[in-house]
Amino acid sequence: MIIFKSNNNMKHSIMLLLLATILFAGTDLFAQHHYQVKRSFPVYGVGKWDYIAVGPDGNLYVSNRTRVNIINKNTGDSVGVIPNTEGVHGIAFVTSLNKGYTSNGGANNVTVFDISTHKELTKIATGENPDAIFYETWSGKIITCNGRSKDLSVIDPKTDKVVATIRVEGRPETAVADGKGMVYVNIEDKSEIVAVDMRNNTVVHRWLLAPAEGPTGLAFDRSTQRLFAGCDKMLVVLNAADGKIVAKLPIGDGCDGVAFDNSTKEIFTSNGEGTMPVIKERTANDFSVEENVTTQKSARTIAIDESTHTIYLPAAELEPATEPGKRPAAKPETFKVL
Repeated sequence: MIIFKSNNNMKHSIMLLLLATILFAGTDLFAQHHYQVKRSFPVYGVGKWDYIAVGPDGNLYVSNRTRVNIINKNTGDSVGVIPNTEGVHGIAFVTSLNKGYTSNGGANNVTVFDISTHKELTKIATGENPDAIFYETWSGKIITCNGRSKDLSVIDPKTDKVVATIRVEGRPETAVADGKGMVYVNIEDKSEIVAVDMRNNTVVHRWLLAPAEGPTGLAFDRSTQRLFAGCDKMLVVLNAADGKIVAKLPIGDGCDGVAFDNSTKEIFTSNGEGTMPVIKERTANDFSVEENVTTQKSARTIAIDESTHTIYLPAAELEPATEPGKRPAAKPETFKVL
C-alpha cells in the first residue's frame, strides 16, 4: 500500500522506515495476544460436566452428568451419545483396539465403547469414584484416578479387566505419563504429586507442592521433563527427575484443567472464574505469562487439539449460588463448548 509520495528521497525513506516499524510492532503485539474465543457450540444437556476430550475420530467427547455427548469438532454438530454413564468424568481412547473408555464416578465403573459406532461393549468395576482416566502407552493400560478409594485402577484393554490397584494414600485428581513407565499423579487433598513406577505398580516418590494447594489439572513436557500442576491460583512447574519446583506462576481462580502444546511450548490453564492464562516455556527453567484470555465463567476444564492448535472448554451460564463453597447449578439450555 502506498501511503506517501515525495520527490524527496530522504523523506520517502523515513516514511517507509516508520511504516516498517509500525508493521513489525503490530506483528509482535499480535504474537503476544493471539488467542481468543472464536465460536461456541451449543450442547444438549443440563447439570454437571467435567472433562472434554478430542477423539481419534475427529470428534469432541463431552462429559455431561449421565452421558457423553459426541460432537463434530469443526461444526459442533451432534454425531452421537454414550448413555448410562452415571457421574461421568473423563474419556480415554485406545486407537489400536478401536475402543473408548469413560470413567463413571457415580457408578464406580468404566464404560467401554466402540469408537466407530459409539455402542457400549461392556462395563468394568473400578475403585470408588473414578475421576480422570487416560491411556498409558508404555504399559498399554487404561488407568483411572479413584478419588474416594484413594487409588488407581489399572485396566488391560485387551481383556477389559482390572489387573492392578495402586494405593496413592490421597485423593488422585488427574495423571500424566512420561512414556517410559513413569506416571505422575496430582494428589488434591495432600497438595502433592506422586510418581508411580508402572514396572511394579508402586509409588516411588512423593513431592510436596507447598506453598501451592489443591492441585487439579496436570500436563507434561516430555522433552524438558517438566510437570505443570494447576493449583489454587498458581501453576507450579516441577522437574520430573527429582521433584524440585522450578517455577511458580499466577493463574486465575478455580483451575480444574491444564493443557500443553508441544510445538508452541505453551501451557494453558482453564479457570472457573472465566480466564485462561497462556504461559510460555522458553527453556526448561524459564517461564512467563504471555497473555490472559477471557473465556466464560464456569469454563474450568480444557482439551487441546495440537494438530490445529485449537482449545476447547465446556461452559454454561450459572444460577446464583445457594450455598457457600458449593458449585452453582447450570442454567437450562446454556451448556456449550467454547
